[in-house]
Amino acid sequence: MKQLNLGGTDWQASAVALGIMRIADLSVADAAKALEAAHDAGITYIDSADIYGDGASEKKFKEALAASNLSRDDFYIQSKGGIVLDPARSHDGLVFGKRYDFSKQHLLDAVDGILSRMGVDYLDAFLLHRPDPLMEPEEVADAFNTLQREGKVRHFGVSNFNVQQYLMVQDAVDQKLMFNQLQFGPAHTGMIDAGMHVNMEDKWAVDHDGGMLEFARRHHVTIQAWSPFQYGLFAGMIINDPKYQKLNDELQKLADKYGVSKNGIVIAWILRHPANIQVLLGTMNPAHIADSAAGADVTLTKQEWYNVYFAAGNTLP
Repeated sequence: MKQLNLGGTDWQASAVALGIMRIADLSVADAAKALEAAHDAGITYIDSADIYGDGASEKKFKEALAASNLSRDDFYIQSKGGIVLDPARSHDGLVFGKRYDFSKQHLLDAVDGILSRMGVDYLDAFLLHRPDPLMEPEEVADAFNTLQREGKVRHFGVSNFNVQQYLMVQDAVDQKLMFNQLQFGPAHTGMIDAGMHVNMEDKWAVDHDGGMLEFARRHHVTIQAWSPFQYGLFAGMIINDPKYQKLNDELQKLADKYGVSKNGIVIAWILRHPANIQVLLGTMNPAHIADSAAGADVTLTKQEWYNVYFAAGNTLP
């Protein structure tokens, strides 16, 4: 498995990480198999959040790790906090938030809850889940200092932040914000579209995040790409979707050439970008974990990368 230097440091981890949002739906035995499949594929990084399964995902991770042939030392473990769920607001099995909360006490309580549910003594990384417009950066700084001083969190980052939001927090905290999680994949390319359509009026020219991709490259922030196979916000998967037939044809062509799956080519496409992006897998299927992770060892040519971009319906100015 290709290794990345995270956050511009000498901390190395796998280029592909396993997100455990859906692990709560599995039996303990099947969850253990998913973790073992990830480890066998070279994945050394786990991503979670306190709201996944309303905490059930992290509890299942603890049980699955104990039931597997693995230990805490086999993975770096990351989680996120800052969203307060509202059980009354649910749709299609998803529970939505009633507020974001970056107060010091909420963040401290969030980490304590995560550690308890996951059965670990510390997190390798803790991320602010989505930007809270009411945040007081000084409170965040106080929380981060407390968590680090008490040995509960080693590194910090953010998730779904634009450049100015990132800087507002970074200016206040003593620790380097090493991560920013953003959706990215062949069917969600806003981070690269705007950079190629500067000073134009077409749909690709819309800058959704303040140039976060270029900012991350300049400041050595590791972007963690979530939902790499999705289009929209959990609208659907691009793989084998007839709405993306041309893209699937191109992915299959490259899959045949490189001897991996179409999922693997999507992973290779993301990793081909020189920003040293880390890809977050959301599948809990051991076979899909393995065939997706195999894409980390494929290096597409520049033209192949552009051909996938075009096949997804994008264009050059």
